[in-house]
Amino acid sequence: MPRLSDFVKAYDVRGLVPEQLSNEVAHALGVAFAEVVARPDGKGGVVIGHDMRPSSPPLSAAFADGVAERGLDVTMVGLCSTDGLYYASGALDVPGAMFTASHNPASYNGIKLCRAGAKPVGQDTGLVEVRDLAQWLLDGRSGLPASPSGRGTVEARDLLADYSAFLRGLVDLSGSRRLRVVVDAGNGMGGLTVPAVLGTAAGLPALPLEIIPLYFELDGTFPNHEANPLDPANLVDLQHAVREHRADLGLAFDGDADRCFVIDADGEPVSPSAITGLVAAREIRRARAGGDRAVAVVHNVITSAAVAEVVRENGATPIRTRVGHSFIKAEMARSGAVFGGEHSAHYYFRDFWFADTGMLAALHVLAALGEQGRPLAELARGYERYVASGELNSTVIDQDGVLERIRAWAVVRGASVDELDGVTVSSAGPTESMWWFNVRASNTEPLLRLNVEAADRETMARVRDELLELIRGKATSAGDQQERPE
Repeated sequence: MPRLSDFVKAYDVRGLVPEQLSNEVAHALGVAFAEVVARPDGKGGVVIGHDMRPSSPPLSAAFADGVAERGLDVTMVGLCSTDGLYYASGALDVPGAMFTASHNPASYNGIKLCRAGAKPVGQDTGLVEVRDLAQWLLDGRSGLPASPSGRGTVEARDLLADYSAFLRGLVDLSGSRRLRVVVDAGNGMGGLTVPAVLGTAAGLPALPLEIIPLYFELDGTFPNHEANPLDPANLVDLQHAVREHRADLGLAFDGDADRCFVIDADGEPVSPSAITGLVAAREIRRARAGGDRAVAVVHNVITSAAVAEVVRENGATPIRTRVGHSFIKAEMARSGAVFGGEHSAHYYFRDFWFADTGMLAALHVLAALGEQGRPLAELARGYERYVASGELNSTVIDQDGVLERIRAWAVVRGASVDELDGVTVSSAGPTESMWWFNVRASNTEPLLRLNVEAADRETMARVRDELLELIRGKATSAGDQQERPE
């Protein structure tokens, strides 16, 4: 019997099929989810969706059987994106489960769980209890008493059109000029959601968009490339297609289509920090127009310094959090922030139950580009103000010792240090070019992750190389570095 602690992670379930995540395990997790999360929630039901992986339908069915066994009714929405499942949880006001392993290889699958209203379930909000009860059941120590209400029902419901109409209602594209857009779905769920939201597949009116599709066929074996746009190798086909078709921009979605990456007309990536700034400015204006007086935007510790600047310039308050969706969502709920963004291209919206949706971010980018005449590269320049290293990963056994050396390095230079998430060090002041960096440990591997940003490329390279020497214990040139997607 597998140990659930090996693949029930801090925020979700992610394991090999069937060695770790089997139908039996999914059933036990369904029973545990019903008991720990859904029944105390008091809403009386659970909604379940899944991605296009071959293992997803049987796993989600086994999970649903476990939930129904505990007397709760189940709504099966079938194929959907992760943000489509969040929509279902929010609109129906019931807890939810999404079967997906996002961008991981075809041999993996997983589950993202949420409470009613798309509130996250993580290690501090019920996932440990779900894991432990499921393990207890799998170990055969005992069974739970029969549900006093008998067995729940399982019914299918298609919410794709409702999801699409809801997103369209949050961003007005009616005044946009016509745009040519190449979209790489990576054989993931974007192949279902893009035709519905940006096209007419869900029965909605046509938008002023010409969509040129790449890899829209739903195929969980990912025959063309990994559905992970954070890795530059997976953007090559999109970049080529944007230039070949002389498109206005390109969009790339990951496997479960909750993240969206943007390519300009020259085939160059627009950083997620720049997209965060662009969408933040639009959401701030929208909130002000709706009567909000105090507006906040949440960002994590490794988004560009330009994000906080843009938020302040638009009369709102930036709030800085740790990296990770549970921290972003919790802070947004606490502060009522209108929007949140991460370096990894996760974008969170108050009007979407504080959950993340790459499709809504894409609609904002399309609207921002289409309502004026400049190309995207020029539009994005106002939000890409500094030079970043990208995330650089180093294998480090003595992480505490390395972090102490970094603190000492900062003290000698009179730099400021904070430890909200790892160690963030910022330049001393106006006497030198602006720079800052963050070093933080991976939750799952013996890695230290370094992100550096500076006012110019020369300063960024100097700080980057000094830090890599401290971290790796030897002189490091730019050619020695390896950047790995998170």
